[in-house]
Amino acid sequence: MSHPDSLYQHFLNHPIISTDTRNIAEGAIFFALKGDNFDANAFAEKALASGAAYAVIDNPEYQISDRCILVPDVLTALQDLARQHRTRLNIPVIGLTGTNGKTTTKELISAVLAEKYKTFATRGNLNNHIGVPLSVLSITAETEIAVIEMGANHQKEIEFLCGIARPTHGLITNVGMAHLEGFGGFEGVKKGKAELYAYLKQQHGFVFIHRDNPYLLEMSAAANLDKVIYYGTEATDAIYGKLLKADPLIELSWSDQQNSYEATVNLTGSYNFENALAAICMGHFFGLRAEQVNKGLSAYQPKNNRSQLTKTENNTVICDFYNANPSSMSAALKNIAALSAPHKTVIIGDMFELGAEAATQHDRIAAEAAGLNADLLILIGKYFYALKDKHTGRYFHTPAEAEAFLKENPLKDSLVLLKGSRGMALEKLLPVL
Repeated sequence: MSHPDSLYQHFLNHPIISTDTRNIAEGAIFFALKGDNFDANAFAEKALASGAAYAVIDNPEYQISDRCILVPDVLTALQDLARQHRTRLNIPVIGLTGTNGKTTTKELISAVLAEKYKTFATRGNLNNHIGVPLSVLSITAETEIAVIEMGANHQKEIEFLCGIARPTHGLITNVGMAHLEGFGGFEGVKKGKAELYAYLKQQHGFVFIHRDNPYLLEMSAAANLDKVIYYGTEATDAIYGKLLKADPLIELSWSDQQNSYEATVNLTGSYNFENALAAICMGHFFGLRAEQVNKGLSAYQPKNNRSQLTKTENNTVICDFYNANPSSMSAALKNIAALSAPHKTVIIGDMFELGAEAATQHDRIAAEAAGLNADLLILIGKYFYALKDKHTGRYFHTPAEAEAFLKENPLKDSLVLLKGSRGMALEKLLPVL
């Protein structure tokens, strides 16, 4: 069995980690992580043949050469390696979690901080027990500040991820109705997310709190935090602001207690105002000038299908189909209701992982969507389809059925909201919009 220190030495010589033989970088270390339907130990030989320097495995049957490093458990070895690497990094690490807006806020904070610092931020959605270690291991000696996104669908997960990323600063965007099944209801969600506050309290870290959010205030009071920086809409906040416009892009004013400024963000959705304010607060805290903060905000270009405005040949689509839960769905519906457009279309898909709340929450969202008086309302998925006789709208079991309908009834000159859980894969509808 390999000793952890020797594995770290290999990593220092080959600081690229790969978990996928389809894109092995020359000289990388391949970690043979098990999936639901495969044992990646079987791919170790292929990884080495594709240019990997070493393959980390936990099944001795696949130890074909001395370049195969045998460990008791590959995932644990990856996590331990990340913990070891983190102890060598003497930089601020911002830990970020929340029900909605995590990735957008992470991207905004990163865009702002990059105006002054060599910044690393979690790539894409690598925010779980595999993604966080991979993110930490991607931080190089040149990095001056890091933003690590942490996701969770059950309690103790954020606590575990904090033990790997060891944040020095932290932010919970909000808490809402998501992953209710794993967390055991909304109170469980609050308890799970608050593990970040508990960790930062213990480590004497700084916590950034949106003061307008009563749940965050309640959670921070329970954690008895001592190093708190507030942002929001009250003049007593370290950074306070006002939403000027969100039709369709966000324009806001903000103040640092001395001067006021205006900024534009390339995002739609008034709910993104608080995410932008979080980035402003973070930039101000880390010593950026106001013009650097505003430049970072305006330079941000969303590419991740979250509150992203896309103009197709025939319509304008709010691409918000990366994920969905009742709180984000309701916010998206309120947003399209507030936007000015001669024609509006709402296309929404089922929301996953709601457990016993699923039927009630889909009923509530369907009623809210029906009340918008959009030119066309399309609801897709088994939970929404069960409501077809209760609320107005066109109901389909699958995206394929909706796609066939839209091919026969093409939309033109409409503002379209496209939103559903990741598993609904609503991006399939984009070509017919």
